[in-house]
Amino acid sequence: MLSRLTRLQAVAVCALPVAALIATAVFAPLPFSVAQPGMTANVLGANRGTEVITVSGAPVRRTSGELRMTTIEATSPDADVSLGDVIDNWFRTDRAVMPRDSVYPSGNSVKEIERHNVAQMQQSQDAATRAALGHLDLTDKNIKVTLKLADVGGPSAGLLFSLGIVDKLDGDGSGGDLTGGRTIAGTGTIDTDGTVGAVGGVALKTQAARRDGATVFLVPKAECADAKAELPKGLRLIPVTTLKGAVDSLVALEKNKPSVPSC
Repeated sequence: MLSRLTRLQAVAVCALPVAALIATAVFAPLPFSVAQPGMTANVLGANRGTEVITVSGAPVRRTSGELRMTTIEATSPDADVSLGDVIDNWFRTDRAVMPRDSVYPSGNSVKEIERHNVAQMQQSQDAATRAALGHLDLTDKNIKVTLKLADVGGPSAGLLFSLGIVDKLDGDGSGGDLTGGRTIAGTGTIDTDGTVGAVGGVALKTQAARRDGATVFLVPKAECADAKAELPKGLRLIPVTTLKGAVDSLVALEKNKPSVPSC
């Protein structure tokens, strides 16, 4: 005959599977990635010893100031992110917990994701070149633009690539620099017609921009609210929807005009 368990013993027996479930939940991998501010690169200069933008077939201006594309760094697609990792990073302003599918295409291997990101970067560079030359009415000229940015994938540098090409070829259109000598950062995809698209992760990118000396940040207009959420002190937001709008805003800023839009 089985003896009756005491209340304390019963609680202990019941608590064991609960504790096991909690431990499993804490350490089991979850479909999330943890992101943080990443590197930035001045598209008007060199990155790892190689000029980011080179142009042949047309005179190139000597520029001042910087145009910095921004990135985020996320845990690798095959990394295990546990509930403990999620809790540790959820309330940090310099981290973001994001669904893995929003960072990496679902169901792909690491190699496939790398190839996808490289392909997106190439498409972004091609679109950025066509958008910039179209903006300057140079599409029928024998101009070759080469863009190189090591270890960066995806389409989010498109706007900054286009602005860099415009600055190197035309500046502000009247002999000055598009940057006005400032360090300007930003993000955004670009289509061949100059339309700027949203990218995600802007709250982290503004932190990367300010860390690396930027005082102005160009943000896709649809992401103004996200950019303002954790905006670093001393960083001014300028919303953009098109390449022309971005150029016009930078020229207005350079010339101290009151028509510069804000989020």
